[in-house]
Amino acid sequence: MDIRKELEKRILVIDGAMGTMIQRHKLTEADYRGERFKDWHLDVKGNNDMLCITQPEIIKGIHKQYLAAGADIIETNTFSSTVIAMADYDMQSFAYELNVAAATCAREAVAEFLAENPGAAPKFVAGAIGPLNKTLSLSPDVNNPGFRAVTFDEVVEAYYEQIKGLVDGGVDVILIETIFDTLNAKGAIFAVKKYFRDVNKPELPVMISGTITDASGRTLSGQTLEAFYTSVMHAKPISVGLNCALGASEMRSHIEELSQIAACYTSAYPNAGLPNAMGEYDEEPHQTAHFIEEWAKQGFVNIVGGCCGTTPDHIKHIAEQVRNIEPRQLPVLEAAL
Repeated sequence: MDIRKELEKRILVIDGAMGTMIQRHKLTEADYRGERFKDWHLDVKGNNDMLCITQPEIIKGIHKQYLAAGADIIETNTFSSTVIAMADYDMQSFAYELNVAAATCAREAVAEFLAENPGAAPKFVAGAIGPLNKTLSLSPDVNNPGFRAVTFDEVVEAYYEQIKGLVDGGVDVILIETIFDTLNAKGAIFAVKKYFRDVNKPELPVMISGTITDASGRTLSGQTLEAFYTSVMHAKPISVGLNCALGASEMRSHIEELSQIAACYTSAYPNAGLPNAMGEYDEEPHQTAHFIEEWAKQGFVNIVGGCCGTTPDHIKHIAEQVRNIEPRQLPVLEAAL
């Protein structure tokens, strides 16, 4: 089952927000802990990734809702499943297990969905790799601009373990997403290459998705979109795109620019608008879908979906709107030199 073949045929739909859906369950501290971690020495409420171990049926259920809504690609619930991010809960030693468990949840959801819907189009599991809570390009200490809270080698090591867990759990694609610091992403790319070289297996396709954080059109670490693309294209990703931080209306010009410079497929999964004063997202499913339908008609995108605030209803509307629209054709780019 090759995702490239599907991308040649149609626009693929990636799922929506996991955190938004988990919040709907109104889980307590005890729910997060489950039996396994009931005596854990720190509060763990909010550690959504650990639910793949303690509440796998909830995570699998969310995946299945997105599949039923029309998602072709579902992301593992592993945004923070690295030794670096899990240090907040003193759970570094569970990082590998979290990734295997999350990939297993997603794989089981796909298997159950396909069993219930014979003849459905192929579905893919993307191993989600988040940006980390420590950054290589920026100092966390305003008085010491040269200080870094983490080293490149530590970042590579953390991502390497995550990739191993995701691959062992059976993902189809590696998704390096919500990139605000390209150097962190470089660490993830290096870890992917190193892992597949070490195990002597063919590399899984890699999707890369950056985050434009403000109206200047730059990432948090200061790169323009073109600079970001240029600095990750050596990874030969199957797709490059944008997600998070912006709603669809704010993201449009950036997606248009990316569609013109990217030699690979393009992806876009915006938030459900910008957050309101309470930090919640108000954009209705039909509104988000309307923006994305326009991008599809303009030939900007190959993979579309939603990020923060989006739900299976958003994904259902998006899937319906792009179903009969031709995917973006890969441009023939003239080499400058």
